[in-house]
Amino acid sequence: MRHYDLVVLGAGSGNMLLNEEFDHLQTAIVEPDRFGGTCLNRGCIPSKMFVIAADAAEDARAAERLGVHTSVAPVDWKAVRDRVFSRIDPLHESAVDYRRKNGVDVYTEEARFVAPKVLQVGDERITADTFVIAVGSRPVVPDIPGLDSVAYHTSDTIMRIDDMPPSMVVIGGGFIAAEFGHVFSAFGTSITIVQRGPRLLMTEDEQVSARFTDLASQRHRVLLDAEVTSVEPHGDGVAATVVCPDGAHVIKADLLLVCVGRRPNTDRLGAAAGGLELDEHGHVASDSAYRTSVPGVWALGDAVNHFQLKHMANAESRLVRHNILHPQDVRTLTNRVAPHAVFTSPQIAGVGLTEQEARRDKADYRASVRDYADTGYGWALEDTTGFAKVLADPAERTILGAHIIGPQAATLIQPLIQAMAMGLTVDQVGRGVMYIHPALTEVVEQALLAL
Repeated sequence: MRHYDLVVLGAGSGNMLLNEEFDHLQTAIVEPDRFGGTCLNRGCIPSKMFVIAADAAEDARAAERLGVHTSVAPVDWKAVRDRVFSRIDPLHESAVDYRRKNGVDVYTEEARFVAPKVLQVGDERITADTFVIAVGSRPVVPDIPGLDSVAYHTSDTIMRIDDMPPSMVVIGGGFIAAEFGHVFSAFGTSITIVQRGPRLLMTEDEQVSARFTDLASQRHRVLLDAEVTSVEPHGDGVAATVVCPDGAHVIKADLLLVCVGRRPNTDRLGAAAGGLELDEHGHVASDSAYRTSVPGVWALGDAVNHFQLKHMANAESRLVRHNILHPQDVRTLTNRVAPHAVFTSPQIAGVGLTEQEARRDKADYRASVRDYADTGYGWALEDTTGFAKVLADPAERTILGAHIIGPQAATLIQPLIQAMAMGLTVDQVGRGVMYIHPALTEVVEQALLAL
C-alpha cells in the first residue's frame, strides 16, 4: 500500500485546501468526477452564467416601463449554453495537470474506506496520516412511480440539454426550482412548478417567501400543496399526475426537471468500514473544528454541513488547512452567520433568524421592513415589489437576521452580514455609517433607521 502524509477526497472545495504550505508533504487528491466539484461544473458558476443571460432578456422586455421600447428575438439556447461550458469544461484537465506537475498524485477512480484510514481506490489501496473528506453532494431522486420510464433531468443535467423546451414541469419549490424557473421562463419556456408546501422557498423568511410565491405565480403556473404521484411518457415529453387540494390533474410538458433537494455523497464512502460516524441525514459527524470520529480524519463542505453553500465550504477549507498545519492552535467555525442568496427574479438574500423562527423560539425581537420604492434608486427602477427586512434584539440592539428581495439583494445584504459577524448594533451600522445617496443601499439604511 502506498502511504501519504495527506489525502483529500473530493476536488471541489477540497482542491482549494492544498497550497504551497503542503509542498513538503506527500499528498494526493481522489476525484472520480470533474475537478471543481458541483459549484464549477453543475452548480453556482454555470447556473449564474445562465441567470445573467436570463436577466438580460427579462430586463429588455421590461424596459418599456422606462420609456425604452425594445424587443427580444428568440433566445439562441445553444449559443448561451456553449458560452458557459466552453469556458468551464477545459478547466478540469488544466486543474489535473497543474496538480500533477506540482507533485500531487491524482486518483480518478471511485474510492471507499475498507478500514480506518485505509482507502480502496480502484484496484489500489492507499493509506495516509491525514485524510480530508470533501466528497460533496448530489441531487435527490424521489421515488415517484414511472420516473424511471421518462427522460427526466436534475440540476446536474438540465444546463447541457441541446434544445430549449417549449414547456417544462418542475418538481420542487426550493432555490433550484426558483433559479431554473427564472432562466427557462425568461428564454420562453412555459413553466409549471409543483410544490408540496403552501409557498415557494419555504426556508426563507415567510414575508419574502410569500412575496416571491405571489410574483412567481404571475409568471408560471404554480401548484401549491401539491404532489406528483406518477409520471409516464407522453410523445417526446412527459405526463405527470399531480394531486392538488382540488383533485388530481394531468400536466403534460416537453421536459421534466426534478429538484427536491440534495444528499451528501457519504453513502459511497464506506463510512462504517472507515470508522466514521454519520448523522441521521448522512453527513459526517464532526466537532466545530471539523474533526471526525477518527483521529487524523477531517471533513468539510456538503459532506459535513447542512448549508450546501460554496462560501461555507470555502471557509471550512481555510479552517481545516490551518488546523492540519497548526495542531497546537486549532480553530473553530461556529456557523453563527451563514448568509445565502437565490439568484432568481427577483433576487433574494438572507442571513440569520427569520421572523417565523423568532416566533417559534419565543425570541424577543423587533422587525423593520423598508420598500425599495421608498428610496430614490428604487423609484428610478420603478420597483414596486422589493423590500429589505431587518430583525434585531431590542435589549442588545444587535441584528438577529436580515432578508432582502429585489434587485441586487445578494450585494445589498453584505453590510448586514458584516454587522452580524462583528456584533455591531443597529445604531452603529445605521447611524454611524454614511450611505451613498441615491444608491440602492439606502433601502438598508432606512430599514435600520426605522428599526
